[in-house]
Formats: sequence, C-alpha cells, structure tokens
Amino acid sequence: MTKAAKNVRELEFESISKLMWKYFLPALVGVMMSSLYNVVDRIFIGQGVGAEALSALSAVFPIMIIIVAFGMLIGVGAGVRVSINLGKKDFNRAELVLGNAFVMMLIISVLITGIGLGLKEPLLRFFGVGQATFDYAVEYIDIILWSAVFQVVGYSLNNIIRSEGNAKVAMFSMIITSVLNMLLDPLFIFVFDMGVAGAAYATVLSQVALCVWTIYHFRSKKSVIKLDIAKFKLSGEIIWYIVTIGFSSFMMQLASSLVFGTFNVQLVKYGGDIAVGALGILMSVAMIIIFTCIAINLAGQPIISFNHGANLPARVKQTLLTGMWWATVVCVVGFVLTQIFPHAIIKAFNKDNKELLEVGERGMRLLMFGFPVVGFQIVVANYFQSTAKAGLATVLSLLRQVIFLVPLLWIFPKYYGIDGVWLAGPFSDYMSAIVISVFLVREVKKLNTLIDYKEAGTVKL
Repeated sequence: MTKAAKNVRELEFESISKLMWKYFLPALVGVMMSSLYNVVDRIFIGQGVGAEALSALSAVFPIMIIIVAFGMLIGVGAGVRVSINLGKKDFNRAELVLGNAFVMMLIISVLITGIGLGLKEPLLRFFGVGQATFDYAVEYIDIILWSAVFQVVGYSLNNIIRSEGNAKVAMFSMIITSVLNMLLDPLFIFVFDMGVAGAAYATVLSQVALCVWTIYHFRSKKSVIKLDIAKFKLSGEIIWYIVTIGFSSFMMQLASSLVFGTFNVQLVKYGGDIAVGALGILMSVAMIIIFTCIAINLAGQPIISFNHGANLPARVKQTLLTGMWWATVVCVVGFVLTQIFPHAIIKAFNKDNKELLEVGERGMRLLMFGFPVVGFQIVVANYFQSTAKAGLATVLSLLRQVIFLVPLLWIFPKYYGIDGVWLAGPFSDYMSAIVISVFLVREVKKLNTLIDYKEAGTVKL
C-alpha cells in the first residue's frame, strides 16, 4: 500500500481516539518546541542582557506575530484545502493547492520585508516601544525582517505536511529548528557577546533550517503530495480557495498583534517599561498553554477536514467533542499552576529585578483567571475553519482578542489602573465563552441531524 493510500485509509477508518493521539503527540512536541524556543529567547536575553532588552523583545513581538499571520494565511488555508481534497481522493487538486501556496509564500515574504523595513519605526512606536528599549528593538527587528521568507515558507509548508497526514515529519521539523535555536542562543549571546542581535540571528538560522527541511520533504518519497514546478502557475480560483479558509487564522494573528500592541501601550502608561517586560513573560507562559490547545487543533484539523470532505459527520462530531474535552483539561491545569506558582515562574526569566517579579506575579494571577473557558473556544473556532465555514470561524476567533478585549483594555485601566489591563483578559474570555457556546450547541444539533440522515440514506456535509 502506498503512503498516500495508507494515510487516506487511516483518516477514514481508524478510531478517532487513536487518530487524535497519533496526531496530537507529534503536534504537541512540535508546538511545544516552538513555544519553548520563544521562552528560551526571553530567558537568555533577560539573564544575559537585562530587563530593558527583555522589554524590547516583548515590544517587537507584535511585528513578529504579523509575519506569522501571513504564514498562517497560506499554511492553514492550504492545509485545510489539501485535507479536504484528500478526503475527496482528488490528489491532483491537492498538489495544485500546494504549488500555488508555495508561490504565494515567496511573493508575500518579499512584500513583508520591503514594507516592514519601511514602516518599522512607526510600527515600534505604535506598539509602545519606550525610549530606553528602542535601540534594542530596532536591532532585533531589522534582522528578523530581512529573513521573513524563511519563516513564512518554513511555517506554511510544515502546516501542510501535517495536513497531508505526516504528523511525525512535522514534529521533527519543529524539533530541528527549536533545538538549533536553543543551541545558538547561548553561543551568540554569551560566547560571542552579540546581545539582542545574537538572539535574532539564532532565530533566523533556525528558520532557514526549517525552510530547507520542509522543501526537501515535499520533494522526497515520504510526502503524500509533491511540490512540482509544473503546479506553480498561479490560479485566481485556487488563491481564493486558500485565502478564504486561511483568513480566519490570519485575522486571529493580526488581532493578536493589535492586542499585544494595545497591552504594551496601556502597560507603558500605567506601569512603565518593566510592566511591558512582565507582559512578555506572561505571554510566554500563556503560549505554552495555548500552544498545547493548538496542538489539539493541529491533530483534529486533518481528521475533521478529511471526514468533512468524505461526508462522514459522526467522525467529525466525535473529533470536535474529543478536542474540546482535551483543551479544557489543559487550560484548567494551566490555570491552577499559574495561580499557585507565579513567583517561581517569573523568577525563571529574571531573578534580579524585584519590580519585575512583583508586577509579573500579580499580572499572572489576574490575566490567567479566564483560562478555564479558553480551551474549548479555540477548538470550536478551529472546527468551523476545518469545515470551510471561514466567515463564522473568523468572527468567533476575533471575539476574545478584538471584539471584547480591545475595548476593555481601554476602559478598565481608567478605573483600576494596571490591574485593569490584566483584568481585561479574563473578562473577555468569559464573555466570548457565552457567545461561542450558542454556536456550538447549534452546530452539534446540525451534526446530529446529518448523522441521522446518514444512517437512513446519503447526504452531503
């Protein structure tokens, strides 16, 4: 049996619990390694350069999120479309999606570098970079922007690798890039005394490795679909086909950038540069929890998309409910740990600055208070994206991060100061949980109806 045939049969007939575990474990290792090297960057910079440099890295994070957003626009959109086409057994269409996606990655990367270099200073000011941290921020972002092509191509292709059913290959991709980054960080920062620039170069070289690895995969025998130059001719239909699905992830990442920038502005106003550094630590910790939920999504996406394309609603529903349960457990555990051990967590990043410890500890307790209801929201939004309901997926993804959160970030601090900045997060979490629950109940009822029809005859999803 060929690799492609084996993957297709597995997605269609293997038990959902076994599939979820098979895809989740590699996805978890991959995203945790990715999250870990962001955390390690901050630890090395905080310990090796200082609190101001740590604040600078936090301040440039929104720009880095924008770069990732374009990678997700293409990678997630193409990945979902590849899975759906594999469910329909249309391998040629899947390869056309891959070819068009690759050309889009190259074009968008060039635009990101050009526009980013031209607008970097006003963007940094907009995202709340203080005078004390500005030079550090410019030094770091210059290096990152020149290498945007490697980050966009590597991230996007790795997502498509996972979507074709090669979860272990996608895992090894992230292990390679993360381990390389963690080895280069101390070498460049401490041995070569390159400071913030050393952390940036370590990130770039690790992204180069990811890019080369993923391109090699799609030219090898291990891939289900091939990266074929004959499929590089751009098609307006296929571009639209990719963008409509990837738009939800794209907007969610842009929203993250907007929110992170708004956090920075408000924290500088109510707490100073040290509060921005504390936010960077809190976000690093939150990312570990969120990335675990994303790993659950990454495991469920090819299963949901494939079975949606294959008209198997019972398998779609079971995958959705399994993912929700797993994500909720993860977020509850994360919430408990951050409430019990905030001081120890903050101290791992910088143990010398007492103000950073104090601000970070209180901020962690308040900001993470809404996490018990975050997990299922992430999974539900991903479900609508995986079943090609792009508009609804976009709206639900933006609820927490923009529609509720941004106004609260401007309102609460007027009454509660810096505590109001931290409290805006959990209030947004609980408000969006109520709205998303309504759509979830409606969708489960629809799936139940489709399952009943499926048992009686035939109906398309």
